[in-house]
Amino acid sequence: MSQSNDDQVAGGAQELPEARVEPVEVKETPLPWAQLLPLVAVRLSEPITMTLILPFMYKMVEGFGIAETPKDISFYASMLFTSFSISQTFTVFYWGRLSDRIGRRPVLIYGTTGILITSLLIGFSKTFTMALLARSLAGAFTGNAVVMKTVIAEIADDTNRARMMSFLPLTWNAGSMIGAGIGGIFAEPATQYPGVFGNSKLFTYFPYLLPCLVGSIVTIVGLFSGIFKFKETLVRPTEIIHVEAANEQPAASASGTESTPLLAQSATVRSNPAKPKSTKELLTPTVIRVMLTNASMYLAFIMCDQLYPVFAATNPRDGGLGLDPPRIGLSLAVEGLVVVYIQLYIYPRLERKYGVLYCYRQGLKCVLPYLVVMPFLSILALRVQDRAETSASSATFEYVVMWIIIMSLMTTRVTSSVLTFTSVNLMITNLAPTRADLGFMNGAQQVAMSVTRVVGPIISGTLWSWSIKHSLPFPFNSHLVWMLSTVLILVGLRVSLRIPESVNVFAAGQPPVVVSSEDAEG
Repeated sequence: MSQSNDDQVAGGAQELPEARVEPVEVKETPLPWAQLLPLVAVRLSEPITMTLILPFMYKMVEGFGIAETPKDISFYASMLFTSFSISQTFTVFYWGRLSDRIGRRPVLIYGTTGILITSLLIGFSKTFTMALLARSLAGAFTGNAVVMKTVIAEIADDTNRARMMSFLPLTWNAGSMIGAGIGGIFAEPATQYPGVFGNSKLFTYFPYLLPCLVGSIVTIVGLFSGIFKFKETLVRPTEIIHVEAANEQPAASASGTESTPLLAQSATVRSNPAKPKSTKELLTPTVIRVMLTNASMYLAFIMCDQLYPVFAATNPRDGGLGLDPPRIGLSLAVEGLVVVYIQLYIYPRLERKYGVLYCYRQGLKCVLPYLVVMPFLSILALRVQDRAETSASSATFEYVVMWIIIMSLMTTRVTSSVLTFTSVNLMITNLAPTRADLGFMNGAQQVAMSVTRVVGPIISGTLWSWSIKHSLPFPFNSHLVWMLSTVLILVGLRVSLRIPESVNVFAAGQPPVVVSSEDAEG
């Protein structure tokens, strides 16, 4: 009888349908726009101030009369550009540590105020020394980037971190485009727009003041947003927080009966904030590889970004494009039309499907055509220059072709920058073992980037000036800096192949431990 019952039970068990586990779709947490928009407004001031002088930097240095020959202008231009990053290298850690003590909001306000003042000083500069001092002070006040990365880590969660972090390179690219456009359009207004500013003694004596004034409008908007809209995100956790039960109704429990409550009426949440790890503990082989590929990639980008306006302004017979400031500004600003779409729509989908490491590697590959093809455009620019003297129609056709290639290459560059910079920011954040280590990781990355901003323009400016002075064969002619940048990108790509897939996961953050009130008292 019992055997028969067992068989019936067994048979009944076999007839039960298999339990299916439906995948749970995790919805993305809505973005905290009330905090994010003021942060974006503050962020825009830094790239605008940094790139504002790019379209007119060559002519500005030329006007100072410090260069002995036209071929020496690039050396002094690189000094002027580099001074910003030199100062930032020595102050960025200070601003990060200060924000840990007095809060994120005051540091952002101080930095934005300093950027506003120094930007105006650049416009009033009449000597190379004054311009160099103004740029150095601007860099010293620019510590907002590392603070903003920390703020985003504090207000984001696992569902929206990639999208929120993408706003950093987005605002940088957008700000760079806006700054370059402002610099190209409003530089030397008395010469460009004599009907409007021809009789202005102010803008005749200070030919580069107007673009600085226009750029300062964005900085003022950011300053007021930081003062009146941005809320402090720094939270100092307490050791023990007493919590009253929100729901005293009994509920079913996997480890108890139906009369067992989900949460005791009085419980204590013990917050155990992890202590920051030592530098030796944080510098794991994976962290070192990410820092190395980050430095190699960023050095290549900063060398070419600093070189491009000089290359574009240089005579085609010396290996440049022969463009004037308005056209240089146009070439730098037009790809900003696509950066928003790529940053906010394309990148988050790629990151969710393939991970940050895949996006980073594809970004490195994407920039290679820009680096290889761009210097060859000087050949086409020279043909345009020569044909303009004999055949206007032929020169016009080749001029249009040249601009189509320029815009295509610049769009490729900005696409690459979106993929690489956003991904490396996420990898650095993901590698922090605890939230207490986020400041160190972001600060270390920012210092590495600042160092490359110092070294990159010096290398590119010196090599460019040397390469166009000597009649050497390829690749030691005007292609030298571009080829060196290509090698750096390939090195960064090679190092990235040794980075594990674990960098796709955010490691920081530990949930609080719930203990009974009796345990807490004990």
